[in-house]
Amino acid sequence: MPLPLLRSASTLLLHALVWGLVMVLLWAQQPDYPGPKPTEFWLTQAVVLGLLVGVFYLNVAWAAPRLLYGGKWWAYVGLNAGLVLVVLAIHQQVEQRLGVPELVATAREAVLNPPNPWSGPRPHPQLGPEEGRPLFNTGVLLITLMVLGIATSLAAMQKGQRDAESRLELERRQVATELSLLKAQINPHFFFNTLNNIYALTLLNADQARAALHRLSRMMRYVLYESPAGHTRLSQEIDFLQDYIDLMHLRLTNKVQVQFERPDPLSPDPFIAPMLFQPFVENAFKHGVSATSPSRISIELRQPTAHSVELCVRNTVFPDRPDEADDDEPGGIGLVNTQRRLDLLYPQQHTIHVTPRNASNEYEVCLQLNL
Repeated sequence: MPLPLLRSASTLLLHALVWGLVMVLLWAQQPDYPGPKPTEFWLTQAVVLGLLVGVFYLNVAWAAPRLLYGGKWWAYVGLNAGLVLVVLAIHQQVEQRLGVPELVATAREAVLNPPNPWSGPRPHPQLGPEEGRPLFNTGVLLITLMVLGIATSLAAMQKGQRDAESRLELERRQVATELSLLKAQINPHFFFNTLNNIYALTLLNADQARAALHRLSRMMRYVLYESPAGHTRLSQEIDFLQDYIDLMHLRLTNKVQVQFERPDPLSPDPFIAPMLFQPFVENAFKHGVSATSPSRISIELRQPTAHSVELCVRNTVFPDRPDEADDDEPGGIGLVNTQRRLDLLYPQQHTIHVTPRNASNEYEVCLQLNL
């Protein structure tokens, strides 16, 4: 069941329980004698029920939000004190005008002391001043206070729900803004490095430079049309990664070995956040390549289950730069911001293991992600 529909059903159930309880309490106020009660008594209880309904929803819809939670608690207390007096006064006036005390006394006398046909008619019972004119009905007072308490509690609960929804909406907007900023940082960093590579290729091989431009244009279409959507197919992300690796590989010497293992075919092809793997691979090319020494980059992408993926990237560590593999260049995003992006997109659904120098003298980073 959708959340708004479930919340509406819960609210209706709560209101039904409240008024069911109130009606039971009003019914329990009936005079203590067997036999039918006067119709005027039930009419009086119906009037009280209508008053309580008005008091309840006046508090929930207006008084509590505007006065109590608007900083005017004294006005809220004064208003409800006046409402209690109004309910008690109207109840007493209705009872008196309908003659409920006299009718109840007559009915009780008729049930408890039936008339004797040999003794003649019994005089109509009369109520004394104190018995017929009580200051207020204690039962109605207690029920009214209970309704006010429930109304205040319900208003507090609704305010808490609204505040929580506002906080969640604010957090969602902050997350969306932060993700947009992170993605905006990723793209310029990537294109800056790629254009530098293509510039270097134009000085060495024009055909390879044209092929690189064609590949870059395909990658740009991916970034422009897939990244703004916030999700893409895993197969498209892998193709993008393949293009990136091929483009970076064009400028490498024979001393650099690049190995890319990818799942083929994918079963199924789940959705994933775009450009999620690229910073890990870019980090390997940035720090694991040497122009003079043999180096190796290994990229393994696996799909252990239908909705999980693993990425392991390894690159050679050189003695003259042992600890800079995870450092950021000015303007770049690096692995720190990538970790932040994963925290926002896949909370509690990913793990990253980093080994600065493994047994093969390689920097190793492995991502496990549940989609």
